[in-house]
Amino acid sequence: MMNKKQAVFYSSFIIHHFFFILSIPSILVYICCVMKSEREQARVRVGVDTGGTFTDFVFQAGGRARVFKLASTPADASIAIIEGLRRVAAETGVRLADLEVVHGTTVGTNALLERRGARAALVTTCGFEDVLVIGRQARASLYDLDWTRPAPLVADNLRFGVRERIASDGSVVEELEAEELRALVSKLKRARVEAVAVSLLFSFAAPEHERRIERAIAAALPGVPLSVSHKILPEYREYERTSTVAVNAYLQPLMGAYLRRLGASVKGRSLRVMQSSGGSVSARVAASEPVRTILSGPAGGVVGGLDAARSAGFRDIITFDMGGTSTDVALGAAGRLRLTSESVVSGLPVAVPALDIHTVGAGGGSVARVDAGGSLRVGPESAGAVPGPACYGRSLLPTVTDANLLLGRFGGADLLGGDFILDEARAAEALGRLAREMSAAGGRGVTAEEAALGVVRVVNAGMERALRAVSVERGFDPRGFTLVTFGGAGGLHAVELARALRVPRVVVPRGPGALSATGALRADVGKNLSRTVMIEFGSGGDAATLARAFREMEREARSALRREGFADERQRHERTVAARYRGQSFELEIEWEEGRRLVRRFHAAHEARYGYAQTAPSIEIVSARLSSRGLVEKLPREKMRRPADGGKVLKPERRAEVYFDDGRKRVGVYAREELPAGARLRTPCVVTEYSSTTLVPAGARAAIDGSGNLVIEL
Repeated sequence: MMNKKQAVFYSSFIIHHFFFILSIPSILVYICCVMKSEREQARVRVGVDTGGTFTDFVFQAGGRARVFKLASTPADASIAIIEGLRRVAAETGVRLADLEVVHGTTVGTNALLERRGARAALVTTCGFEDVLVIGRQARASLYDLDWTRPAPLVADNLRFGVRERIASDGSVVEELEAEELRALVSKLKRARVEAVAVSLLFSFAAPEHERRIERAIAAALPGVPLSVSHKILPEYREYERTSTVAVNAYLQPLMGAYLRRLGASVKGRSLRVMQSSGGSVSARVAASEPVRTILSGPAGGVVGGLDAARSAGFRDIITFDMGGTSTDVALGAAGRLRLTSESVVSGLPVAVPALDIHTVGAGGGSVARVDAGGSLRVGPESAGAVPGPACYGRSLLPTVTDANLLLGRFGGADLLGGDFILDEARAAEALGRLAREMSAAGGRGVTAEEAALGVVRVVNAGMERALRAVSVERGFDPRGFTLVTFGGAGGLHAVELARALRVPRVVVPRGPGALSATGALRADVGKNLSRTVMIEFGSGGDAATLARAFREMEREARSALRREGFADERQRHERTVAARYRGQSFELEIEWEEGRRLVRRFHAAHEARYGYAQTAPSIEIVSARLSSRGLVEKLPREKMRRPADGGKVLKPERRAEVYFDDGRKRVGVYAREELPAGARLRTPCVVTEYSSTTLVPAGARAAIDGSGNLVIEL
């Protein structure tokens, strides 16, 4: 028996420890919250876009988006990127290895344009070794008597045929023998190839022979990257499928080495790469399937442009991205971007899904010259980052940037917030030389300012054709769309182009000169799959065949996105079909719906694209396609401050002399960083900011909306 004092002691002891035990979950929750908060603070996401002149960086710090640019390093794009990431790490206090990077790259595009890829081999069905050379009978330039087909990426002596044959229904006509595999491996070893593409006839219907070849080569040539058609593009059309797989193999070693160099610096977190389809993908997947990244950089801009348009309340848009070396335009209808499987890059078909982007060789660095016939030409040659336009101080090449500078359209400001000084005297000297050449060719005196106006008119004409190609030529009336402009040079030309196309308004997003990097950060992780089915819609078995194809693709996509770190609830899957009238040789991609709704949707799409629709012919579904997304954490939108006076017309901070087609005018100059939401501007004017400059001519109304977009009504 314990006494009263002991009883009190033990009771207090038990009660004290009882409440301590009850508090343990709260303590654990508190510790977890602190650790999570620290992780969130240490977590910095960076968008990077490599351009021909500048490499752009966007990152979130202190609740605000920060933007800066560095000169690109064409010899090795990773040099400028690593330098920029070190700067981000220094400014945020985060270790370089802890940055999360999403990258829009031009490595694949440049390698194709310059033909500096790998020594790749092609393995195909015996008798089809020359499919890359034969191609299609269509000519890229129908009336050009001197046109020649681009040389194939795989040399004649590196295209190997194996004796095997699969029929169109997937049945085996000729078995692949083990002796054929041994002979093939021996040839590849002797050829010392750096990559291998495998594309057998009708492998999309029965891939077993391709799988056996893949296993044999992987065992005999470890470390040599393989591109196998039933994994990359399991669709019919032999030439396009083989070309796509050959492009992938051609780029694999180069892209793999490039991403390894970047990954060596960013190794603690994730490194993702933008795909041509508008979604990002892990560096590991991008290294194995680089063909999906050929339009990586422009795709980020289109995604960013659509996001900015949504914030401004516009769903039908045409994006206009004018950078230093090229201009990329695309169309989005009803808030959705348009995909295509018919891209051609450097004369080579690439049939993986990509945003329908039209590119022309017109940018701020496009070089102006007088041709042999005495006509003024602008581009596609570009001064690039090195030596750059004349006003960069390293050349006397007259470019579009020099023309805009001489015309006063930068508002007397230098680039990058004064970090990049422009040499106006050197630009005047370069345009003066061009003016003398134009005078000699035309037989009359031309001033440097007139030459500069001519340069702007010529480059605008080329960009106007590009805008018509994605709108009028696709069956869309530009008068019902909004032009969303970005890129370092876009704002200087957008309003004139909008007027030429009778587009009613122009939207200039915040940070337009780095919007491709911003779009890369906002892009979800994407996975696109397809299966050729070749069924007649309404035939009875079509629903079961399509359901099975979609089910198999969705299972594969879910598994791939889980490996990327996305649980099922953070995934979205959209089903479409490639359909056509029976007998046609081209398809339209339609959102999948069962029953007559699909028929009506197809007829409407066909009439919009080609001007007519037929009700008698049956509809054939060629391919089933699945677009899957892993939903990334979105960047928070910054809140714009609003003035107390309700947004009256603001007076410009200063004025500058600007040349227009109708003469020289003194216009106001606004610093965009100082403009609050609701502010209205007095036009004509120039709006300067760190990453871009916007020219607003007379007759237009300009204001800042609640999301910080500059909206120009014509």
